[in-house]
Amino acid sequence: MQTAKSRDFKDKANKIMGISKEDALLTKSYIFVAFMAILLGGILGLVQGLNRAGLLELPSWVNYYQVLTAHGLLLVVVLTAFFTIGYFYAGMSHTLGGLLPKVRTMAWIGFGLKMVGFVLAVIPIIMGDASVMYTFYPPMAAAPMFYIGLALIVVGVWMCAFGAFIQVANWRKNHKGQHVPILSYFATGVFVLLFFGSLPVAIEVIVMIIPWSFGWVKTINVMVARTLFWAFGHTLVNIWYLTAVSAWYVIVPKIISGKRWSDTLTRVVIIALVVMNITGGFHHQIVDPGISPSVKFMHVFMSLAIGFPSLMTAWAMFAVFERTARKQGGKGLIGWYKKMPWGDVRFLAPMIAMIAFIPAGAGGIAQSTNQLDQVVHNTMWIVGHFHLTLGMSVVMTFFGISYWLVPYISKRVLTPQINRLGVIQTWIWTIGMIFMSGAMHAVGLLGSPRRTSFTTYGDNATALSWNPYLLCLAVGGTLLIIGVLLQVYAVINMMFFAPKGDTEFPIAEEEENATKTPYWTERWGMWIVVMLLVVAMAYVIPLSEFIVNAPPGSPPFKTW
Repeated sequence: MQTAKSRDFKDKANKIMGISKEDALLTKSYIFVAFMAILLGGILGLVQGLNRAGLLELPSWVNYYQVLTAHGLLLVVVLTAFFTIGYFYAGMSHTLGGLLPKVRTMAWIGFGLKMVGFVLAVIPIIMGDASVMYTFYPPMAAAPMFYIGLALIVVGVWMCAFGAFIQVANWRKNHKGQHVPILSYFATGVFVLLFFGSLPVAIEVIVMIIPWSFGWVKTINVMVARTLFWAFGHTLVNIWYLTAVSAWYVIVPKIISGKRWSDTLTRVVIIALVVMNITGGFHHQIVDPGISPSVKFMHVFMSLAIGFPSLMTAWAMFAVFERTARKQGGKGLIGWYKKMPWGDVRFLAPMIAMIAFIPAGAGGIAQSTNQLDQVVHNTMWIVGHFHLTLGMSVVMTFFGISYWLVPYISKRVLTPQINRLGVIQTWIWTIGMIFMSGAMHAVGLLGSPRRTSFTTYGDNATALSWNPYLLCLAVGGTLLIIGVLLQVYAVINMMFFAPKGDTEFPIAEEEENATKTPYWTERWGMWIVVMLLVVAMAYVIPLSEFIVNAPPGSPPFKTW
């Protein structure tokens, strides 16, 4: 039986000596797969963008929707899931005294399930039997193997989520009355959302779509399927966001030699995002029939409510920046910003990501408003918004994390040359995303639809007016693939070729004389119950209505 003294010694030794080889290999494997996914997904994105701009004609053996489906699966599912799990498992290893052997085993099982699931999903895409895109809405139907692969990916994520819960529960058992270290607290919130948020899509795929795709049932309830998907899809976006926010709150202040603003505020933000997240999926279905305006209004309200923890985050982060800069001699109303380490890619990338979230969040508010959504729904505006939130706020933060996480798990160092390359890569990525996302937003307002390959609609004047914007889209996509290549090169270098050495896992300490964090923030059982009550308020009545008064249902269609 471990004593409290021996446990504390193990925790301190873990932080001083660095990550164990077993834990490092786990995170390294997850991070490597994530960056291979962005490499392949980025190449497919360039092909898609050039085709959308009319600059590239795809060969006869591949169609636009194959490319679009693979691009979405690689970046939306593989990149985000593998990076998030690798990052948080490294964080738990560092802050909770190393991973338990059974937790590490569960994460490896999850890794294997996700890899097998990914292969099973990709095979029918390559064969042209699953060009249904990431959203895979019925009544379009893919080959059953595609959905079986997706189900395995979800089960793999669940394995990692329960591994995280076991790890945190073990730490709490051995540290009664203490607060879970803040990065592991973030991990808890993210994995709670990953498990409960993926339950609806698991039900959709396993209970509804797989039997329908095999032909065991003739029709599917399209409204129930769409609703279950967006209960997951809406949550997934904010899982990425919460992962990025963890680095903003915990890592970035340490990199700029500052302190965390408020432990209580940080934990309240996490709780708020967890409780309010799943509810809000109907704001993606504002134009769908069969949903009462009152239900849509409730979901829109919950979607907009998530803006409050985001505003709290913005206030806290810029307070940290200003306070730290002024301690370092920064002067004037805004002149203090010159003291920020703009030449350090570990700060620059997440800082630009934070700034990008201002227009990204504003776009989300526009799409949650009924009248404004009518203008932009199913236009390229939505794609631009998605690339601004995921491609800038989230992925740029992931890039910034990689410049210390990869050397840390590889027991190597970030060299000045790779740091300089990272700064160049960050600006290339930023400029590319401004071109691409900006063009998508603009051409969407002019009516250019999403989910279509290049067409002039018979040289229609309106369609022809889109071409200059689509050309900007292609320019942005070209810059982005350059950014992808530089980033992957940097990760491979830091993982295998950089000089050996010790790299710090940067976790900022709380400010001196901070108020004591209340222990009710640790009552995760209570917050999960509150979350489920809110979810029930939002979904039980409309889903019951869709089932009791079900439409005739639809057989599967292959529209390509």
